[in-house]
Amino acid sequence: MSALDPYKKSNALITSRFFWMILYDTPGVIEKKMHKLDSMMMKNVRSAAINADCVLVLVDACKVPQKIDEVLEEGVGDLKDKPPTLLVLNKKDLIKPGEISKKLEWYEKFTDVDEVIPVSAKYGHGVEDIKEWVLSKLPVAPPYYPKDIVSEHPERFFVAEIVREKIFMQYRDEVPYACQVNVVSYKTRPTAKDFIQVEIVVEKNTQKIIIIGKDGKALKLLATAARLDIEDFLQKKVYLEVEVKVKENWRQDEGLLKYYGYGGKIRAL
Repeated sequence: MSALDPYKKSNALITSRFFWMILYDTPGVIEKKMHKLDSMMMKNVRSAAINADCVLVLVDACKVPQKIDEVLEEGVGDLKDKPPTLLVLNKKDLIKPGEISKKLEWYEKFTDVDEVIPVSAKYGHGVEDIKEWVLSKLPVAPPYYPKDIVSEHPERFFVAEIVREKIFMQYRDEVPYACQVNVVSYKTRPTAKDFIQVEIVVEKNTQKIIIIGKDGKALKLLATAARLDIEDFLQKKVYLEVEVKVKENWRQDEGLLKYYGYGGKIRAL
């Protein structure tokens, strides 16, 4: 549907007749932290690792192989009982089979992981191999959620994610990374379209000008694209109102970051 928030941990639930699993999608590991937001993101990563039965590390197969043990240390930390770790080598469809073999051999030799699996997320190649690996690491346990639940997040979470996705698709450079999307109001109305009010928080007035665009055209384009996807997701018509606000250096404001939901811990189930 949409790219989940790269700043926060998100989860999805996968169930079948034979298994049940919770997937935590965390921010990428940041070695060079530039904002308090970065530090809080790393708390999310470590919190997920502490409670995980296994860890998957995603690597771009198109890039030159590099040692990631320091990255793993940054993400997993100095856990006494390090969870089983799988390195997922994505985008194998973009490189030659011989090159894949060389990169597999390199990562297996120079990286402290339990296994390396090449995949193509675009075409679904190797996904079943990942699932089988994960299932082999999960303990037997009762389900924690009803079978029809696919995420513990409410609808307003996905509304914010859709708006965020459109920001990343429409704007370039650093502007999307300086944006925080909040659903201010979500009102269901039996006799009218649901009313959704969203605010996009940026750090500078220049960023606000870019988001809005000349005569408000850029913001209107963003809101229309987001509304159509929101309606498709919710399967009903909505009235979407989007405004842009400036909160200087919000990524450095610990109080605001906590208010926006960053730095929380994943509870052990």
